[in-house]
Amino acid sequence: MSKQNEVVVSEVCDGALSADDLNQLAEMLDQAVAQGASIGFIPPFGHQQALAFWLKLIPAFTSGERRLLVARLNGKIIGTVQLAVSQPANGIHRADVNKLMVHPDARRLGIARSLMVAIELVARSAGKTLLVLDTISGGAAESLYTSLGYEISGRIPAYAMSTDGELEPTTVMYKIL
Repeated sequence: MSKQNEVVVSEVCDGALSADDLNQLAEMLDQAVAQGASIGFIPPFGHQQALAFWLKLIPAFTSGERRLLVARLNGKIIGTVQLAVSQPANGIHRADVNKLMVHPDARRLGIARSLMVAIELVARSAGKTLLVLDTISGGAAESLYTSLGYEISGRIPAYAMSTDGELEPTTVMYKIL
């Protein structure tokens, strides 16, 4: 049994997400976008769009094409990260890390780091030896990834639109496991 106030990171197996889990994931995504997170969405954005995003991914989680980890505090989802393990034949050794996010109310507690350490274990167990990701250049996530041993492959200018409507550069990173 877990202690109160202990963050528990676990994998969601076979896409088994309850309606409450889906609502918590949607709320976290909605709040992250509202706080300016560069995770693929721009305003106007709300709970219904966030819920639709998660519902669309359930088949990929169920089939194992994507793996989903969640961090919970007292049963509430406060963070998540995905691993896209399905790759073409010449890339079966690699996986893409996607959509690392932490609820704004739970930031600066080491949750993103815990999720990344856990996703590397999932990747290793799936036989992956190379992880690839991209992140907003110069942001806190880039510093986190660097501290975890990810290396910069390159930067792409004007890659993604921010939640403020500005085109921002992205940093492509990798880690050999």
